Amino acid sequence: MSESIGAEPYDPSAYPPFAVTVDIVVFAVRDDRLQLVLIQRNEPPFVSAWALPGGFVHENEDLEAAARREFVEETGVDTGPAHLAQLHTYGAPDRDPRMRVVTVAWWAVMAEVPDPEAGTDASYADLINVDDVVEGRIELAFDHRQIVIDALGALGDDLENSTVATSFWKDGFRISDLRQIYELVWGFELEPGNFQRKVRSIDGFVEPTGSRSLNPDGGRPAQLFMSAPTVRPLSSSLRRERDRKKKP
Repeated sequence: MSESIGAEPYDPSAYPPFAVTVDIVVFAVRDDRLQLVLIQRNEPPFVSAWALPGGFVHENEDLEAAARREFVEETGVDTGPAHLAQLHTYGAPDRDPRMRVVTVAWWAVMAEVPDPEAGTDASYADLINVDDVVEGRIELAFDHRQIVIDALGALGDDLENSTVATSFWKDGFRISDLRQIYELVWGFELEPGNFQRKVRSIDGFVEPTGSRSLNPDGGRPAQLFMSAPTVRPLSSSLRRERDRKKKP
């Protein structure tokens, strides 16, 4: 079937077919480790391989809507991430052995992620340490390892200029909890006193909740803080100090 646009005929069959997919990198902190949600594939190609949640975009479906739908369907997590950002488009001709597939990747942060439960074309889902993926101890299907590396870089950049670090909690958090996020993502330790002074000097970054946390060591309870419900730019950048001690 051909269609005329203006005076020029247009024949879709004259162009090679390709598909569009979405893949989503969802970061969370559990057991003091930076983790991400992965699934094990239940269909070819790469059956049983670890992969990012994702899949084909439906006809007339928005890209962000597709990313949120695929995440919920493949992981069983009934609510998608509050903060979702488009990362990059990956379109190497050989990235998918089935056909020419272009994927639009997204990254997100979620607080208190429940245990994932596999659905649709996933056989298993779990939270996996980011370091195991980045350092190659766990192999991913397609080009998903590179997508994870790129998403980690995007998260690290956004930590400097936005309140995204506060998205790792639903309820109040301590300044030490916030510092842990920066250390896990940036990969080096920060001086606690300097970090706290900087954070509390930036307008709109954190606000006291009026509550304190219980200290399991019996010390003075720590003050709890909160941030705005949505990610927003910082009034001044929280620059990473690259000469700090590397975390083990």
